[in-house]
Amino acid sequence: MSADGYCLLLDHARFQQDLACGAATAYQQAEPFPHCVMDDFFAPELVNAVLKDFPVFPPRVKHLDASEMLADGTVAQYRKNWLSMEMRVTPLIRRLYWELNSAVFLQYLEQLTGIDDLIPDPYLAGGGLHETHRGGHLMVHADYNKHPELNLDRRLNIIIYLNQDWEEAYGGHLELWDRALTRCEKKVLPVAGRAVIFSTKQDSWHGHPHPLTCPEDNSRKSMALYYYTNGRPPEESSEAHLTLWQKVPDKESA
Repeated sequence: MSADGYCLLLDHARFQQDLACGAATAYQQAEPFPHCVMDDFFAPELVNAVLKDFPVFPPRVKHLDASEMLADGTVAQYRKNWLSMEMRVTPLIRRLYWELNSAVFLQYLEQLTGIDDLIPDPYLAGGGLHETHRGGHLMVHADYNKHPELNLDRRLNIIIYLNQDWEEAYGGHLELWDRALTRCEKKVLPVAGRAVIFSTKQDSWHGHPHPLTCPEDNSRKSMALYYYTNGRPPEESSEAHLTLWQKVPDKESA
């Protein structure tokens, strides 16, 4: 709860405590690229409330475009739906978007990551609510680096998972791959309330490339928001590119 009594949905005092305990150093020195994993980022009761409001997605009707398919015809993301339109979700979810884009949360992200002057995305381009069904996957990739409307530089992702009773055998682990794409350095099970924050660079390789094996009546659900800056450090490439999809070794793992 804030000083004026307004009830916030996230535990901002916990975030500040984490910073005091060295979270920024751990984030910025993490391998294979700067990141952190936070359990109970959404409290269990908040996960329950969001799931009650989680939309039922209609089947996707648009054809896969060039950014979703490799030159050999391999589908980069399969059985995945998403909703970025803020006005098509409930007030609770819109309130979460507001809080995750608020000044107090941006200041925390800047302290955690060492990235100054972060800018939230009012369009939620590519973000919002995501859902992948049994058999679906998301190939390992590095994200597009320019906002499609604003031409800002994409610098940071946050993904919050909403999967209650998600079993290890279902798969769907977020995989973080080394810069040379030779092995998976870390796997993150997408359990309810867990958040992953990571810096987006040209070699921030990540995805969940193996088909989900969850029951047909279950799915991998998440909320994602992306953050930008006006420019990026000179040592990082600023040449605009779309999502960089990659094939990776099937059996290499952390």
